[in-house]
Amino acid sequence: MPAVAKILLVFAGMLSLSRLRIPLGLAILVGGAALYAWAGHTPLEVVQALGAALWAWDFWLFMLIVALIMGIGRFMTEERNAAALISAAQSWGGRRGREYGVMAVPALIGLVPMPAGALFSAPLVRQIADTRDKRGPWQAALNYWFRHVWEYWWPLYPGVIMAMSVFEMETWQFIAAQLVFSPIAIGVGYLVLVRPRRGDLALRGGRHGGDRRRAALVLAPLALVVACVLLLPFALSPLFPGMQAQTRRLLAMAIGLGAGLGQVAVLEGGGTGRRLLRGVFTPHSAKVLVTLAGVLVFKSMLTEADLIPQAGRELLAWGIPISCAVAVLPCLAGLVTGIALGFSGTAFPLVVGLMKADPGGLTPMATLVLAFGFGFMGMMLSPVHLCFVVTKDYFAAPMCRMYRYLLPCVGVILAAVLAVHGLFRALGW
Repeated sequence: MPAVAKILLVFAGMLSLSRLRIPLGLAILVGGAALYAWAGHTPLEVVQALGAALWAWDFWLFMLIVALIMGIGRFMTEERNAAALISAAQSWGGRRGREYGVMAVPALIGLVPMPAGALFSAPLVRQIADTRDKRGPWQAALNYWFRHVWEYWWPLYPGVIMAMSVFEMETWQFIAAQLVFSPIAIGVGYLVLVRPRRGDLALRGGRHGGDRRRAALVLAPLALVVACVLLLPFALSPLFPGMQAQTRRLLAMAIGLGAGLGQVAVLEGGGTGRRLLRGVFTPHSAKVLVTLAGVLVFKSMLTEADLIPQAGRELLAWGIPISCAVAVLPCLAGLVTGIALGFSGTAFPLVVGLMKADPGGLTPMATLVLAFGFGFMGMMLSPVHLCFVVTKDYFAAPMCRMYRYLLPCVGVILAAVLAVHGLFRALGW
C-alpha cells in the first residue's frame, strides 16, 4: 500500500478512536505503533522503537517542561494574580478591554517559542473570555489561534530557522515573504472568533483600573523564562558540545521554568513545592501529561518509519503537478507531525528539490509561501499538535467543535497563501 494511504488511514483511525471516547493520548500511541508496524517492522521492532522513544532525553524534558508550565500557570491564575493581569489588559483596551485582552494575551505569549506554550495563556483567556454561555470550544479556539499568529515569520521559532536554512534565504528575505500572514491571521481571528461576541465581551470592559504593580510581579517569572529561552542555549553550547540543538533548547527552557518557580516561591513566601505537586497531580493535569506522552511517542515513531519521504516520491511518480506536490507534502507532514519542524525538516528538502527541477515555473519566494502556508495550516489542524492537545484538554473542548471555529480561519489563510504565491510567481520572485 502507498505510504500516503498508510499515513491517511492511520490518521483517520486515531480520530475515530478519539471519537469513541478512547483517551486521545492512547489513540495517538496506538496510531504511532500501527504506522511503524505498517512501514514493515516486526512486533519486536515496534516494542524496541517504543522503548527508545520513552527512553529519550527529549521525551522526559518535554514532560518536565509541561509539568513546570502548569506550576507557573497555577501561580499566574490564582485569583489575586489573575485579577491583576486581566485588569491590566482590560485597562489597556479601555472600553473594549476584554475584546482586545482575549487576543493580546495569547499573542504576547506566542512570541516565546516553547512546547505546549498555550498552557500559559489558556487560564487567562478563560477568565477574560468568561462570557455568559461559557463555551469551551470557542475559548479553546480563541486561545489556540492567537497563540500562533507570529509563527509564520518570527525568527526565534525552530521551524522558521529550519525553513530559512533549507531555502537558503536571508532572514530579511524570509520575513519579507511571510510577514503579511500575521496581520491576516489577526484580522480573520478577530472577525471570526471575537467580533461575533463583542456584546458579551463588552459587558465588563473598561471598568478596571488595573493593578499594574501586581501584574508586573506576576509576569516576572514569565519574563525570566523568556530570557532563559533566548539566552541559555548559547551558554549551554560549550558546556554540552555533543548535545543536539533541540535538546539544548529544551534544557534551557526547563532551567528557565525552574528559575521562574524559584521566583514564585519568593513571591509566595514558601510552600511552592507542595502547591506545584497539587497543581500537577490532578485528573486534568494527568490527562494532559498522558496525551503529551502519546504525542511525543507518535512523533518519534513517525520519524523512524521514514514514511514522509516515501510519500513525496510516490506523489511525483503518480504525475502529480509540482505545485500541488509543493502544497500537499508539507500539509501532510504538518498534519501528521503537528509541529513546524515536522514539515520544515521532512518536507522542505523535497520541496526545494522540486523547485529546482522546475526552474521555469516555481520561484523561491513563491515556493516558500506555498509550502510554508500549507504546512502551517496542516499543523494547525493536527490533533497531535501539542498546543492543540493541551488547549483542547484544558477547556474540555470536543475536537470537532473546535474545528468548526478554526476551519473558516484556516480557509482564509490558505486563500491568502494562494494569492501571495500567484503574485510572487507572476513577479518572478
